[in-house]
Order: sequence, then structure tokens, then C-alpha cells
Amino acid sequence: MGGIYGAHRFSSQGLRVLGLEGASGFGGVWFHNRYPGARVDVESQVYNFLFDHDLVKSWVWSERYASQPEILEYLNHVADHLGVRQLFEFDSWVTGARWDEANHRYAVEVNGDRTVTARYLVMATGQLSKPHDPPFEGLESFRGKWVRTGDWPAEPVYVAGKRVAVIGTGSSGVQAITELAPQVESLHVFQRTPAYTVPSRNRPSGPEQAMEIADNLDAFRDELVNQVAAVRARPPAGPAADYTPAEQQRLIQERWDEGGATINFTFSDQSVNLESNEVVGEFVRDKIREIVTDPQTAEALTPRSYPIGTRRVCVSSGYYETFNRDNVTLVDVSRDRIVRITPKGIETTEDEYEFDLIVFAVGFDAFTGALNAANIVNDEGHGPTDHWVNGPATFLGLMTTGFPNLFMITGPGSPSVLANMFLANTQHIDLAADLISHMAERGYTRAEPSETAQAEWTRHANAVAEPLLRRQAESYMIQVGEDGDRYLIPYAGGFNTFVTHCNDVIASGFNGMEFK
Repeated sequence: MGGIYGAHRFSSQGLRVLGLEGASGFGGVWFHNRYPGARVDVESQVYNFLFDHDLVKSWVWSERYASQPEILEYLNHVADHLGVRQLFEFDSWVTGARWDEANHRYAVEVNGDRTVTARYLVMATGQLSKPHDPPFEGLESFRGKWVRTGDWPAEPVYVAGKRVAVIGTGSSGVQAITELAPQVESLHVFQRTPAYTVPSRNRPSGPEQAMEIADNLDAFRDELVNQVAAVRARPPAGPAADYTPAEQQRLIQERWDEGGATINFTFSDQSVNLESNEVVGEFVRDKIREIVTDPQTAEALTPRSYPIGTRRVCVSSGYYETFNRDNVTLVDVSRDRIVRITPKGIETTEDEYEFDLIVFAVGFDAFTGALNAANIVNDEGHGPTDHWVNGPATFLGLMTTGFPNLFMITGPGSPSVLANMFLANTQHIDLAADLISHMAERGYTRAEPSETAQAEWTRHANAVAEPLLRRQAESYMIQVGEDGDRYLIPYAGGFNTFVTHCNDVIASGFNGMEFK
């Protein structure tokens, strides 16, 4: 989505644009994550582009939470509506890029066999786009088929009547498990850390919602921009301690019945107060015990090692009910560790299982994986993340000192994965485009943040994360620095606050940037 909008925005202001895409088509995460059950966990009506009235009117979502095929179709529709398809080269991986200080340009290596040059290098490569390799020995010996949710094959993966294993119970795993269970002969779920999972309450959507938004688009967009996560959500109640236990349960039940991750915002203090957070967490644990009929399985599925909302809350339809099926077995990897993959299946410390198909839902090399894979270096031969030993060091999550004209869209130090990614990508691209316009008007060809501005933004980002319970939990959003401290990678001050900071920088004539 960042690449599509970026090509549109930059070309609209007269820049020559070349889009390089490693995949064979548009879609980014929605091109690669085509596993069974893949769908968005943000409401479709807000999870789309909102900058163009005609574009909004041209598309009607069929569901509250759109599925992967519909989102992929939408992104291709957007590319054609905006006329940017011809600006892209597909099957084109950036394999290297070096800054040429003498000419103020990047020499960008494509597929290892040709080079193009560019004044500006915009990395709209996503923060959850480079899947982890399966971390188990013996995989090459497996005689069945194995796949990853993060780059699911384009050709059909036949599961009917198969003995299937799913390793991982994060968001992708939860969705795949729920979808696969009714189709397969048997399903074994290998779980290391149980997730808090809430019902989606998915339902059909239609043209009435789309037209209502299109007719009030500016106000609707402003409403989202002024939210912490850039989504529509009822404001939280006050601190949990202000309510009786019965009132607490009623408020959480309302969120549970509403569906979606809104349960994260039940009480105003649940992200910083462990006692308040525990009220919500125990509510979900009670639901697991109510839904899952086998007490041992229910206990294994119950998250206890981290507060709710400090790792991603999964949104699904019928996940816990899936474990009441006769053909579904939960393997608790925290107790029965996976030793290796064997020719027949999976060997654990206590057993060996035979499978026809293994599905790896083991997450991503988040935030820096795709950026580092592009092998970008400055004129001193350093990479952009080399100096991030004690957390990310960026200016507004967009740029990092020592790498002129390099833009990291929705990068570390921006709201990134803590916000609606359509609005986050649009806002960050607009910020980069405004900076480039500022440079063009003044004859500048080189820009990078000053060390002082970067240090100030990094201190601010760390300060707003300091009181959060999220900072203490193990997750892909946390970096443990060489100094032993824990750093939250995305900006946690809220999308609304972030936009205000960015607007202030623009209004100041990009104070904090150094130009040549």
C-alpha cells in the first residue's frame, strides 16, 4: 500500500518514479500472506485509502473484516484507478544500494545484475514482510510438503484429508488453524506461547456504509487521524478501579460482544496499570475456560505469562471452539519441545508425529528484516541499522542520520504497526513528499536529520513508551539493547500525537533537517 500510494504522490508532484517490487504483482503483505483464513483485523471501512472521494466511491467492501483475496483485489483496483501500474517493475528485488556523496544519488542494484540511480530511495517495504525461516533442524529431510504463512504459495495447497501440523499461534497461526480444522483429516497445533484471542463478530458489509463515508470523507478522515490508532473505536471507560466488579464485567462484555481488538481499550489505564489490565485478562481467561471443553487443553490455551495487549491480541471467529473438534490436538511446546523435523513429521521431547503437511506460522524478521535485506550502505559502507544497538535511532521514524535521502516508510520510531497501516503509510509518504518539495523549491539535493534532532526524537519516543506494560513483555516490538534496557520499536505516543509532531516540523520549514 505504501508503494502504490508513493508512486501516485511522487509522480503527481512531477517526480520521475520507478517502483521496484520483488513479487510478481501488487499487494505487499496481502500478496504473500494468502494462507487459508487470512483477513484483516481492522474494519475494512477504515482499512483503505481515504484521500480520494472517487476512489472511495468506487469500492464496496463485502465484509466487516475483509479477507485476503478481497484486499488484494482492492489494491490492484487502486493501482489501476491511480494509473501507477506502468511505474512498477515486478520480480525486481533490490539487492544493494550505495549512496554516492559526490552526486547525491543512490546506485541501486536490482536482482544482482543491473543498476539504476535515484536521487531519493523510498523503502516502502513494510515492517512485517520478511518471514522467519523455520528454525528447526532436519527440515530438508521431510518427505511431505511444508509452507510458511508469510509467503504462501500461489499454486493450490491441497489440505482435504491430510494430516496437518501448524507451528505457531500468533495472528496468522490463529487464522489458519481456524480455517484448516474443518477441512483436514487431523490437525496438530504446536503452541509455544498462547495468545489472547477475541471474536471478530465478522458480518456482511454493503454500499450503505461506503456511501456514508464517501459523502463525509473529510470529516471521517479527520476523525481517524485524531485517534490513537487511527481506527474507529469507542473511547475507553475511566480507570478500572472507578467501577465495581459487576460494572467492570459489563464493560468488558460489551467489548467482547462488539468484536475486534477494541477490548484493548476497555479501561483508560489498562495499558499502564497491571491491576486494571489483569481484570481484562482474567475476563478472557474465563471465556477460554467456558468455551474449551477439555480442562487440560483450556489451561494450555490460557495466556498467563504476559498482560493482555502487550502482545498482539488475535482476532478470529471460532478459534477456541476449534479445540473442541475431535480431529484437533494441541501440543504445548513450552513443555514438549520440538527437537527436529523428521522424514515423517515432527519429533518432540516426548513423542513423534507423522504429517503430510507442515505449516510454519513463526512470524517475521520485523521492522528491519526487509530493510537490511536490501543491503543499503552509505558512503562509509555502513548500513542504516548498524548504529541501532540501543533501540532504533530515527527522526520521526522516517529517516536516520548518516543516510541522506533515504526514507523508511512507517519505520521504527513512527506509529507503524500500532496504527492503521493505510493511514500510516499515506501520512508518512506525504511527509516525505513534502520534504522533497521543500528541497526542490530551494535547490537542495541532499537531506538528512541532524544528530541533535534524531537524539531528541529518540528520547521522546523512549519516554512515551517508558510507563507501558507493553515494554516489559517479550514480543517482536521489543529490542533489548546492548545496555540491557528494553526499547519499544514503534512510536507509542499515538497516531494523533505523532501527526501533530510531523505537522509542526513541516510548519517550521523542516527544523531538524540538514540540507545541501
